[in-house]
Amino acid sequence: MSFEQLFPGRLPRLVMFDLDGTLVDSVPDLAAAIDRMLQHLGRPSAGIEAVRQWVGNGARVLVRRALAGDLEHAAVSDEDTEHALALFMDAYGGSHAMTRVYPGVRTTLKWLKKQGVEMALITNKPEQFVAPLLDDMKIGRYFRWIIGGDTLPQQKPDPAALLFVMQMAEVKAEDALFIGDSRNDVLAARAAGVSCVALSYGYNHGRPISEEAPTLVVDDLRELLPEGCLAPEAALMSQDSAANPLSRDSIVVVARKYWMTLIKALARWRWRA
Repeated sequence: MSFEQLFPGRLPRLVMFDLDGTLVDSVPDLAAAIDRMLQHLGRPSAGIEAVRQWVGNGARVLVRRALAGDLEHAAVSDEDTEHALALFMDAYGGSHAMTRVYPGVRTTLKWLKKQGVEMALITNKPEQFVAPLLDDMKIGRYFRWIIGGDTLPQQKPDPAALLFVMQMAEVKAEDALFIGDSRNDVLAARAAGVSCVALSYGYNHGRPISEEAPTLVVDDLRELLPEGCLAPEAALMSQDSAANPLSRDSIVVVARKYWMTLIKALARWRWRA
């Protein structure tokens, strides 16, 4: 099923993407930072596979799960969380050397841009890490709007970020699409009244994403493109030019210091409208 089948006779005007587990596999770097945090606290390392089950709800929840050693983290104190979170943020801010863009992502982003479709990034990752990661991965230039996990008062599965971007883009829900990989993404899209495509390869706490009943599940973003539009495989695997870093002139990075007042007002308005 392609974009054209999801939106008969047209394309979506706006496609919003999750980041971790959807566009990039960031678990190796996240796991390395979590393990450095745990080692500093005199605790055993967690490892990549454990961290892969814990990601998706933002840095604070990830740290709490690492301290608990489990998805359930209610017993972890706020004091322990704050101390460990500071260690994790410091450890993760160093580099993204082990993070990789998933196959098909660049091809799909390029195709959407060529068709004139607006794109946004909505992630629960802390805002301070998002633009540097997009710079490193050479994909930031595709997104006009970028919202991090602490940009708004709410995070996914709350639909606030999706509603805010649609408001900014002046696009109705029926003309928008959200693409993610986890239960939070599906729930946020459903609450916003937006169709949701989910990736089977992402981070959904070890559960098949099909259980969340998104509009469509795909194994590769290129499955959404019309047949016959793809270049030969060699071209599909090429990297974006390093000469195209994330341009602050070509996108709108929704930063707290500029937008928080407006965001809070819209967040209150959306439930009253």
